[in-house]
Order: sequence, then C-alpha cells, then structure tokens
Amino acid sequence: MVRQMRRLAAVLAGTLATALLSLGTAGPVSAAPNPAPAGVDITGVGLSEPLRLRADTQPAHASAVIDQVNFLGRTGMPRGPKPADLGPKYTIVVLAGETPKQTYDLYPKAVGGPRIFRPAKQPDARKTSAGWFLGRLSMSETLRTAGVPLERQFDTVSGGVGGGERVLPEDTLDPAKDLDEALGDLQRLLLLNVGVMLTITVGLAGIALLIRRRTR
Repeated sequence: MVRQMRRLAAVLAGTLATALLSLGTAGPVSAAPNPAPAGVDITGVGLSEPLRLRADTQPAHASAVIDQVNFLGRTGMPRGPKPADLGPKYTIVVLAGETPKQTYDLYPKAVGGPRIFRPAKQPDARKTSAGWFLGRLSMSETLRTAGVPLERQFDTVSGGVGGGERVLPEDTLDPAKDLDEALGDLQRLLLLNVGVMLTITVGLAGIALLIRRRTR
C-alpha cells in the first residue's frame, strides 16, 4: 500500500513538473493581427503616376474616395452614356493594405452627372456583373481635394446619391438679397406696363380725334 502511494505521488510530481516546465518555456500569447489599413490608388487624366491614398496617413481623403463607390448595388445599368459624353476617366483601385480588392472607373465630368463603371473582372476574383451607375454629385470635388487635377466646382451638392449638404457660396443663398432683386424686377415691369398703356391710350385718343374731324 505504501509503495503504491509512493508511485502515485511520483507520477503526480512528474506531471506537475512537466506542466511547470511547459509554462516556463512557452512564449507570450500573440495577439490577433490588426486588419490591414484600407487604401486607394487613383490613375487617370492629368496624373503622371498613381495617386496613392492610405487610411493610416490620409484617412479623410481615402475614406471620402471609397465612399464614392461603397453604395453601389449588385446590378447596374447595362449601358452608359456615349463615349463623347463621359469626359475624363479616373480608375480607382480599393486596397486592403497593399492587396487590390476592387476597381472602378469614375467619370466626374460626364454629361448629365457623374458616372461609375464597375468592370466584371475584379482584382480579388470575386464574382460580380459589369454595370453603370449614377455617381454622387460630390465626385468631382472629392477627387479634386484628394489630389486629382480637376477644376473646382461650386454648383454641386455633396453626397448626391444618398444625400449630402450644400456647398454653394453663402452669398448665393441670401433670401433678403433675392427678395430685393425680385421686388426691383417687379417694379420695373410695372413701370414698363404703365408706359405701354399710356402709349396705347394716347394713340387711341389720336385716332379717335382724327375720325371725329373727318366725320364733321
């Protein structure tokens, strides 16, 4: 009985020692890797080399450009505007870290409003259908502020598809100024009408006087 107890104690001691050694030699538990930061590469008219935007260094610009395409549905229009109506083309590639995931062709100056073309062939080999989409009205300004050489636009509304806020100059939204201009135009119109009526009245009076003289 004593021998059995000694053997059991030896086995338990060996097991405990092995466990302690394994804990002592084991390295620290590695944390889960952080997701790769998002990024965008832009190529197109006026850009001699790709414009590279990364979320860790330019978060506002990278997020704004990605926002131009993150609302697209699964199915777009099969045909877009005529090539002559598209204007300059800018291709954006959305990345996870440095791995390309999605690509789109943006046309901020297209006739009738910005357009987006999504090719069927995507960098991550995901299955999707080619299609045309209406872009946000803020596309041109978003690309310009990110570094694309486009002319500044004031007559747009940020957001476009999905809404946004007005970016028109404040002096064009002054209701008092608009009211004064409207009243001035109305006053000039009334004076013009009075002048026309006086001219017609004098003319009719003259004709009546001539007729009266001839009938005597």
